Amino acid sequence: MSTQRDYYEILGLKKGASVEEVKKAYRKLAMSHHPDRVPEEKKKEAEEKFKEISESYAVLSDPKKRQLYDQYGHAGVDSRYTQEDIFRGANFSDIFGGGGFEDIFGNIFSDFGFDVFGGGRSKRGGYRRHSSGEDLQMRAKITLEEAAFGTEKEISYYRFDSCSACSGSGVKPGSSKITCSLCKGSGAVQSGMGFISVSQTCPNCRGQGQVIKDRCRECSGEGRVKKQHRLKVKIPKGVKDGSILRLKEEGGFLGGGRGDLYLHIAIMPHFKFKREGDNLRYYTKIGALEAILGTEIEVPTLEGKVKMKIPPGTQPDTTFRLKNKGLPEINSGRVGDELVDIGIEIPKKVTRKERQLLEELARLRK
Repeated sequence: MSTQRDYYEILGLKKGASVEEVKKAYRKLAMSHHPDRVPEEKKKEAEEKFKEISESYAVLSDPKKRQLYDQYGHAGVDSRYTQEDIFRGANFSDIFGGGGFEDIFGNIFSDFGFDVFGGGRSKRGGYRRHSSGEDLQMRAKITLEEAAFGTEKEISYYRFDSCSACSGSGVKPGSSKITCSLCKGSGAVQSGMGFISVSQTCPNCRGQGQVIKDRCRECSGEGRVKKQHRLKVKIPKGVKDGSILRLKEEGGFLGGGRGDLYLHIAIMPHFKFKREGDNLRYYTKIGALEAILGTEIEVPTLEGKVKMKIPPGTQPDTTFRLKNKGLPEINSGRVGDELVDIGIEIPKKVTRKERQLLEELARLRK
């Protein structure tokens, strides 16, 4: 589902609204649009509205997702998160002052094909969180030429890897985990609030159903250690400034899974060209007589210099087009053009002979 309406508009908020304002607006709308609280003939409409406001809350209540949305709009969120990831980690339970409320929302989101609340039902009826690892973000600077023709960059960064001493379990070798005494291994604790049946993640074992008695000394029970990692990344030709490359499972290890690495591309300014979409713009000057009589000039392109004819009578600020001398459109065969802007350079000083000739020309044109 990923709505294309403005998230702030959906919740009736202005950009820059506080997290508390987001929560308050969502709570009010969630209660009024819950399908169980509207007439039967309006249920389908209410379900769509409920999904829409819930997606808006999931993004705007999360600092990282909200930052991407504020900067890049829906494109930023969609390139960074799957539909499941958008809802994963959203604190719906906090809205109603207590634990999660999977029981009243589960049936509404079931058509998404995933568990909105971070884990499937365990055999004992509770919810368990399945971590997808720790996502990381990096910035890579490239030249305009590298963006045009593609390149391969080696990047170096630190990430968490599975602890080799305990194989990622966090348990001291020779020891084992024990059943959580608070949730009895279900991963969830139950409570109630009026008509809402509340099931929240167990705070003692964090939804795992088990706790560590003897911690691994190598990782202090974390199950992971920080290490430097090197990676060669292929950057496709035609990539744009601000593009985000998702490198699957190159992020940090967390709880049994590995996250993704998101590489933000920054294209450095070029001393000759200005990029406009897939086109390039280049500015040069010619002399006044060259503009009058016509000439041939050399123009730089990303592939080397080419000759370009300037017709007689060329006016200031005329733009010429060099076909297919721009940048390729990513994932297609189309190539942009190079736009050459011509300026006319008027000499500030002339010799006596040049002045005589110019005056003679002026008389002839009267």
